[in-house]
Amino acid sequence: MSKVYFVRHALPDFNVHDDLVRPLTEDGVKSTYKVTDFLQDKKITKAYCSPYKRSLDTILDFTNKNCLEVLIIDDLRERKISNSWIEDFHTFARNQWEDFNFKLSEGESLKEVQNRNVQALHSILEKHPEENIVIGTHGTALGTIINYYDKSFDYNSFLRIIDLMPFIVCMEFEGISLVSLEEFVL
Repeated sequence: MSKVYFVRHALPDFNVHDDLVRPLTEDGVKSTYKVTDFLQDKKITKAYCSPYKRSLDTILDFTNKNCLEVLIIDDLRERKISNSWIEDFHTFARNQWEDFNFKLSEGESLKEVQNRNVQALHSILEKHPEENIVIGTHGTALGTIINYYDKSFDYNSFLRIIDLMPFIVCMEFEGISLVSLEEFVL
């Protein structure tokens, strides 16, 4: 069995609209130490992350203290909404969760996000059977992964976790088949 600890990033600075470089707030940085404390006894042997700064910075304290190299996987990134900032995020998110193929011009659908995230996850699981892994991720990306295994994870489920930062989900796998899922709010 493999265990994957998905760590949704800590609180980012929403004043920075560039997804790639959006940093954590001061409170977000402080909460990364809670992530380290939580993961410390989980016998994690591999670390992967989205290329986005906020996700990497959320697991960096843990990986540094445990001498783990973080492998950046572009396909683990959050979904692209469009080339401009969306003011009414909740309406947009509801439209996407109600229709997994809905997307804005130059953006991604949740189906596209799910496909690339799950493909990346399966590749990681195949490379590291029987290991404990941490993956730095995002709310929507993680939500689509959960939905892949549990179709009852929907827009209301997404709303339940939307403000949980950081948020950890531990999934246990036999091969690429999900065996169990447990959530942790820090």
